[in-house]
Amino acid sequence: MERVTLFQSGRRSAKSEKAEGDMFSGTYYHNLDSKGRIIIPSKFREELSEGFVLTKGLDHCLFLFPMSEWINFRNKLKAVPLTSKEGRAFTRYFFANAVECEMDKQGRLNIPQELRKHAHIDKAVVSIGVDSRVEIWSKADWESYNESPELDSELIAEKMEGLGI
Repeated sequence: MERVTLFQSGRRSAKSEKAEGDMFSGTYYHNLDSKGRIIIPSKFREELSEGFVLTKGLDHCLFLFPMSEWINFRNKLKAVPLTSKEGRAFTRYFFANAVECEMDKQGRLNIPQELRKHAHIDKAVVSIGVDSRVEIWSKADWESYNESPELDSELIAEKMEGLGI
């Protein structure tokens, strides 16, 4: 089955297989089960089928990277000079809690307790696709983030213009 991909190197390309670099997008609500697992949205499963890395994210969420994206991210972090105090802190932040993961046969992910604590996850969970990664949020934190004044569409438009977007 042929599909058209619009999110690869800024150009249209047709692929008969899954396009390398397909993006994650969408917002999905679910609950943590009694064993600390969440269901990975079916839309994300193929891209994550080769394994992935879960780590602390920014804004009190978790970042879930497909293995290929984790390698890219890791290589960028390797380029940070060891002489930079901020660089060392940044690298430690992501690597100290990084966990290599796989889904079980039902498409579930077990989130380690320390990562659940970081993201304030106790029951209601939101998974969002953010291009090359998935972010996992507590529902309460996601709702609070979305109500923040920084997300005013006019302010975002101004900042995008300043970035040339």
